[in-house]
Amino acid sequence: MDLNAESRLRQQIFKHLRDMTQESVTVTREQLWSFDVDGEVYRLIDRSRGIRNPKEMNGTLSIMSDPDSGYEDEELGGSLFAYSYRAGSDASDNTKLRRAIELKLPLILLRKILPGLYYPVFPVYAVDDDRENQRFLIALDEELRSVKNPRQLEPVEKRYAERITKQRIHQPEFRERILLAYQRQCAVCNLKHRELLDAAHIIADTQPHGTATVDNGLSLCKIHHAAYDANFLGISPDFEVKINKDLLEEKDGPMLEHGIQAMHDRPLVIPAKPTDHPSRSRLDERYTEFLAAS
Repeated sequence: MDLNAESRLRQQIFKHLRDMTQESVTVTREQLWSFDVDGEVYRLIDRSRGIRNPKEMNGTLSIMSDPDSGYEDEELGGSLFAYSYRAGSDASDNTKLRRAIELKLPLILLRKILPGLYYPVFPVYAVDDDRENQRFLIALDEELRSVKNPRQLEPVEKRYAERITKQRIHQPEFRERILLAYQRQCAVCNLKHRELLDAAHIIADTQPHGTATVDNGLSLCKIHHAAYDANFLGISPDFEVKINKDLLEEKDGPMLEHGIQAMHDRPLVIPAKPTDHPSRSRLDERYTEFLAAS
């Protein structure tokens, strides 16, 4: 394919993918397998491999990263996001990814959320082939394409890369995993409008043990998220909702009465899978803070 035509096609694919993920940030394998662009069907994902190299394109179109896989696809130390060679190979699937570096072609990074469900990050760029460590380094935005040494960032570049990785990967992934675990409803009041739901950390992500994992998260509507962060609302390690004692005695209209005070002693909605349940030890730590604030 002519390089100009390929560049235009990639931009069309990104536009349609952006439209598709406007409301729900995730896409299914079926959607990626039969992706319609103005009446033409393209495959944005491979049948069995973690890299999509269309025959008609000069370079790789998409790469898949599974946080739970055996591959070490992640941001590593002072470098950019790392994408491991497939099955330890130095050629084969990696040839077109090297070509994408040469031609500066934008890619799609597909982050696996659940089997058959992906969070697409795009455009991203392969900027370095680190043969010694059997990996490619991926710039998650335009600014990171121009760093002098992708394998060892300057302090200011590293801070920027960490912020972009948090904004473009960790936060959206965390939110989607939490909302899926809680069946897209508030764990306190059962509100089911996605636009009004947040993924709240039990232990803040600024803390060393404030991991972006489902057991450290809660699906909360915006008012209960704000109340939780302000310690107006607490959640006991026995999965019970508690309201600050002073707040229970206030008189301030129907929102306070029905939206917050009525939640006192209400059982928390918890995920169906035990492995997704909020960590009792983390809840206990946070609940101690709530009691002290009360």
